[in-house]
Amino acid sequence: MRSIILILLFIGTSTTYSQQCNFTLKGNIIDFHDGKPLVDASIVVIKDGNILKSTTSDSKGKYLIKGLCIGKVELYVSHTECNSKTIPLEIKGNTTRKISLEHHLENLNEIVITGEKREQGISKATSVQTLKTADIEQFSDASIGDALKEISGVSSLNTGSTIVKPIIQGLNSSRILIITNNVRLQDQEWGIEHAPNVDLNTADRLTVIKGSGALQYGGDAIGGVVLAKPKALATKDTVFGKTILSGSSNGRGGSVSSSVDKGFNNGIGLRVQGTYKRFGDFRAPDYFLTNTGTEQKAASFNFGINKFLYGAELYYSYYDTEIGILQAADLGNVTDLIRAINSPVPEIIEDFSFDIGLPRQEVKHHLIKLNSYLRLKRLGKLGFQYSFQFNDRQEFDNRSFIDDDIPVVDLELTTHNLDLLLEVNNLDNAKISTGVSAIYQENFADPTTGVRRVIPDYEKYGLGVFGGIAHDVTDDLLIDIGARVDYTRIDAQKFYRGTFFDDRGYNIDFADIIVEQVGSQILVNPVFDYTTFSATLGLAYNINETLDLQLNYGLASRPPNPSELFSEGLNQASVAFELGDLRIEEETSNKIALTLKGSLFNGRLNFNVTPYINLINDYIVLQPSEDGVITTSRGAFQEFEYIQNDARLVGFDVDATYDYNDYFQFKTSFSYLRGDDTEAERPIINIPPANWFNTISYNNKKLNNLSLQLKSEAVFEQTRFPDNNFIARTVVNNEFVDELVDVSTPPPGYHLLHFNSSIQFNLSKLTKLELGFAVDNIFNTNYRQYLNRFRFFADELGRNFKLRIKLNY
Repeated sequence: MRSIILILLFIGTSTTYSQQCNFTLKGNIIDFHDGKPLVDASIVVIKDGNILKSTTSDSKGKYLIKGLCIGKVELYVSHTECNSKTIPLEIKGNTTRKISLEHHLENLNEIVITGEKREQGISKATSVQTLKTADIEQFSDASIGDALKEISGVSSLNTGSTIVKPIIQGLNSSRILIITNNVRLQDQEWGIEHAPNVDLNTADRLTVIKGSGALQYGGDAIGGVVLAKPKALATKDTVFGKTILSGSSNGRGGSVSSSVDKGFNNGIGLRVQGTYKRFGDFRAPDYFLTNTGTEQKAASFNFGINKFLYGAELYYSYYDTEIGILQAADLGNVTDLIRAINSPVPEIIEDFSFDIGLPRQEVKHHLIKLNSYLRLKRLGKLGFQYSFQFNDRQEFDNRSFIDDDIPVVDLELTTHNLDLLLEVNNLDNAKISTGVSAIYQENFADPTTGVRRVIPDYEKYGLGVFGGIAHDVTDDLLIDIGARVDYTRIDAQKFYRGTFFDDRGYNIDFADIIVEQVGSQILVNPVFDYTTFSATLGLAYNINETLDLQLNYGLASRPPNPSELFSEGLNQASVAFELGDLRIEEETSNKIALTLKGSLFNGRLNFNVTPYINLINDYIVLQPSEDGVITTSRGAFQEFEYIQNDARLVGFDVDATYDYNDYFQFKTSFSYLRGDDTEAERPIINIPPANWFNTISYNNKKLNNLSLQLKSEAVFEQTRFPDNNFIARTVVNNEFVDELVDVSTPPPGYHLLHFNSSIQFNLSKLTKLELGFAVDNIFNTNYRQYLNRFRFFADELGRNFKLRIKLNY
């Protein structure tokens, strides 16, 4: 009996103890970034879905909750300016718990509302313009260069109708950085006839930085930076997709692009995307452009996890394109060139065909990226990224006594990049970013082509260190300062013709790089080291509620590219023999830009005016040589060589929109640029002429989101150009005749009208169908562009009817 009583007493005592609910939970709630206390944060204790206790933090961020029982609970912590957080916790007695929350959420929302969101690494005092998803989708069957022309100050350098390179305020190729999914594109961008290997449909938005205000990506952005940014991966349990079908009358082809996203509640997301494009011969208003068809296949895959404290992403993309080159531009000598220039229509016009013959380009590009980030308490965000790129370029041409399936150019470019970035955001009214980037690149020029290799084998090493700070001096004034130092080494192996090597004086100036002499050829091993410095200084001032002023100074430097150093051979696309120079040195730009942005008449009128001046020391330009013409086994060709002179670029861009009412809007943009070689005292070649775009839009959300647009495109004649004409000896009636070859005079200006429309239908709660119809060059106008390298041989494209079907699901 006594034993039973003792057992009952023990059980009762244990039960009484287990049911004690007099324990406390205390601690403090702080900002994750700077460790400062958060006032009036809410703390709720939840047990089995029921609220047990709640309180708020005091002026020092401290909190205290009494009367808690032993057991497992959940804490729901929230703050008006933070991301809420749920924390599992076990109460074993009196407990102390420090809690950190992600602050600054309210500030981020303010940025989104005003439309001034900036991409990572971009100075807030730099002129930036963005194309959003709806604008990009209108060009789903075109190229990134075509889409970017919608932005003022951006034009294009064309080789026919399918090879399009962006020009930002007069500068192109190696002076422009193209960033796709946070990776700098490495695809032999130095070639004027090399289009960017990017599938436009992978981008959710395109951002153009007109200058060197993004030192994170490189210090050699003398012209600017293009950011092709995809949509963020889903982080919640969801699945959705998008498919765009397009068809065009001109080229009798089209494209299909589709993507599917899947997200999970644990922060994991993935995306699969693919694009296929196919066009046959395009058509000018009066004739077909023979052998201008194109085929493109592209695919990408994203997989990542996005948590508050950490995240990682794996990305792979594949781009494969085959491009036909206008057959009438495939010339053998100067006699053919003169005859083609003097002919009002191309020398070769055939019936429409989907066949892609000779000449043509075939390019394949692989990109793999692995990146991760980690948030550090009271410091900021640390990011790491590795990327690998492989670019395989082959160019084919008609060849005598040799298999046409053997390319005349076969280049393989392999690139490895490492990037480390630290963003410090625990400072009052300031943000610091700093990082290191490294590159190793190898170019292999296949010697089995049987043609002298224009670009040799080389290895490239690079290391860059950068840092910057953005400081809010007052509520209305921001100062942004950044600097970057880059070291680059190029180690090349190249064969020179002995006579050429001696004629250029290389046997004296570069005697130490000679490895051996093989017959009439000299093998050399040039090794060049470059150290370049870049910087940016920007001021952003809020004049009043409707006016903002930005002032930016950018110093950018770039080492010469392989084409400028080593070129020695025939460039078939330009019908020219191009020569590099081993003596070419770094190019340095000093650019000042002023941007005035305003909103008047209660927000109905919005405008942006940006004047700028860009002074470039040792500007590298390709110009006709003093010899004029060179004779090769293929015939006689005009000879060009790279030289360096100081240059001055002065211009301005203007954008404005005016909302007449809720339905009608007027948009206008105008760009003007003057470029001068200040040493030779003459205009610079390939400066875009002044252009003026005007668009009248009608939008009615109540009527199935109906949109109608009529766009006017006016391009003025370029009246300032260098005289690059030359005298060539040609054969006329079996006699040699010296004839002036005019390769300088620009074509007349032109005016085009375009129409675009779309309408949406809700097929279900989750499925939307959008139909689009457009007409380019409504009046089938004959015209030629000054910045199209094939303007000597054929007109630009004629009228084009386009149908677009988009399905969101």
